[in-house]
Amino acid sequence: METKLKTHFLSIYICLLCFFSSVQTTSDSNTSIVLLNGVIYTVDTDTNWHLNPKEAIVLYNEKIKYVGSTDEAKKLIIRGQSHVYDLQGAIILPGFHDVHMHPLEAMSPIAGACILPNLTPPDHQKVTDALNECKDKTVVGTDWVLGAGHSVTSLLEYVKKGGSPKLLLDKFIKDRPAAMLEETSHSAWVNSKALELANITSETLEKSGGVIMREPESNEPNGILFENAAIEIFALATNSCKGNDDELICQLNNAGLSDSMYELNSYGITSFCDARVFWKLGHDYSYENGCEYEYLTARAVLGLWAYPNANDADQISSLKKLYSNPSSNTKCSLRKTQIKVYMDGIVESTTAAMKEKYLVNLSLPIISKENIGMNYFDKGRLVTYLKELQEFDNENEGFDFHIHAIGDRGIKDALDAIEETKQYLKVRKPRHRLTHLEIVDPVDISRFVQLEVIADFQVAGDFTLPSEHETLAEFVGETKANFSIPVKDVLKTGATTTLSSDWDVSTLNPFVGLQHAAQRGDQSVTIKEAIEMYTVNPAFVMRQEDRVGFLSEGMDADLTVIDQDILKINVEKIKDTQVLQTIFMGKSVYELKGNGNFIRNITSEWYVSSATVAWPNVLHIMGYLSFYFIIMITKE
Repeated sequence: METKLKTHFLSIYICLLCFFSSVQTTSDSNTSIVLLNGVIYTVDTDTNWHLNPKEAIVLYNEKIKYVGSTDEAKKLIIRGQSHVYDLQGAIILPGFHDVHMHPLEAMSPIAGACILPNLTPPDHQKVTDALNECKDKTVVGTDWVLGAGHSVTSLLEYVKKGGSPKLLLDKFIKDRPAAMLEETSHSAWVNSKALELANITSETLEKSGGVIMREPESNEPNGILFENAAIEIFALATNSCKGNDDELICQLNNAGLSDSMYELNSYGITSFCDARVFWKLGHDYSYENGCEYEYLTARAVLGLWAYPNANDADQISSLKKLYSNPSSNTKCSLRKTQIKVYMDGIVESTTAAMKEKYLVNLSLPIISKENIGMNYFDKGRLVTYLKELQEFDNENEGFDFHIHAIGDRGIKDALDAIEETKQYLKVRKPRHRLTHLEIVDPVDISRFVQLEVIADFQVAGDFTLPSEHETLAEFVGETKANFSIPVKDVLKTGATTTLSSDWDVSTLNPFVGLQHAAQRGDQSVTIKEAIEMYTVNPAFVMRQEDRVGFLSEGMDADLTVIDQDILKINVEKIKDTQVLQTIFMGKSVYELKGNGNFIRNITSEWYVSSATVAWPNVLHIMGYLSFYFIIMITKE
């Protein structure tokens, strides 16, 4: 009887050993990251997150397992399976979201070889020296001579004095097509060869969204192209990627996107929207390549470009086929769920659509007579696209629209179109947004919250600061200039409001944007509000507020570690903040070199709570018991 009891007991023990072994096997497949002794701002808007920071956070299996005190976090450490870090007071925030940027374009290896000085006459020696230096340079992926950086204002002054930009550029680059993108990216300076290849002559008519500057006597193009006419020139200069990784253009695009991911992660950015994806050039293929080869280290939503000169029916059909909204459980977080539409241009070129005449007339063809700007898309055409694309077949699927609107007339037309097409929605609630919003009519401020339209502002560029209002006032008057970019007024209505960079027009650095948001005079917001406009609010824009945007148990593990408390330091110092580490989906994708003074890997066993019994210890104990029982049974 005694022997039978021992046998049964041993059998039970072996079963328990098998069970614990299986638990151990499962645990070995996943490690945890434990970050202790920090200042963790959860940005959970249901709490006073700015007044109640946490001390520690535990990440496990790409998720946040715990946020709270250091003492409680220590209890979740498992010897041999937890990477434990002492933050030593460093700050943690959710991963930043940037919902308006151009990463592939910004880092493309074929972006150009000519770097021209801005605010400098085109015949100045600084410019001519730059052209002489770059004229014979070849850029892999194109036969064109490409460049950027000059000011269209300087070019137009040159024209007023009787000069021809085209002939001036021909002096340096005659036998090869050349195109120089102006600093705001809304115009181009081209030579005769480029105009020839684009079939732009004295008889060429302007197309939607584009303006061709002319010689006063002959009507010949003078070498300055505005808005979509400039965009089309640069599209002509590059080949289309057909999705074959053996193609050079595909490889260059992939390299540009890969390089941009490092830049994003170095600033703590873990989610972004590409604000203009040239799908006819195959830019979306690079994102798919980034998924396949795992270098897309941020969540991405693509804004598919609505080409202004395309046939509407054909383009709408093509865009529907490009729509992609995979489950959040997929390996890569890439979605093609937004449409990018331009309503107008920019104020400095008098191409932004205004209700009243500009105070300056730049004598641009087509638009100079009325002098109230121009449209890429007008209200009626936008209505057509919204009706067809914002909801599919009575299902909760469809595109959200990302609409460039700078002038007060362009903004009103976009809001009117969204309001008119609400009646056609059956199930879906779109999350359309207007971006830039420089000159907003005060009567339209409340319409954002009323229509549930998201307001997206860019304030990172120095040109957006109140100190630059004088330049803006030259075009639209002091009243409009002083009320430009009304971040605070829109936010206080309750409308969802975001901040973004428009990289590479402005710096990618979110800390510059955060600082500038608090330096806007009457339109300043608090740093707390600005942080929310870079995290939880844009997570809503990207339809991922259930996964990221704030730090809470069960949310995906996207976060950034920074070196100073931006909620407590002097505002002027926020722009100097450094990212020490960026974690995306539970994995470190960026670490600042030499950051050991802030984040240190802990190996000391005393950090494991004595109350915690880790599975490896259980197995050791079971092993000793096994040895004991074998001896006892053998004795019998």
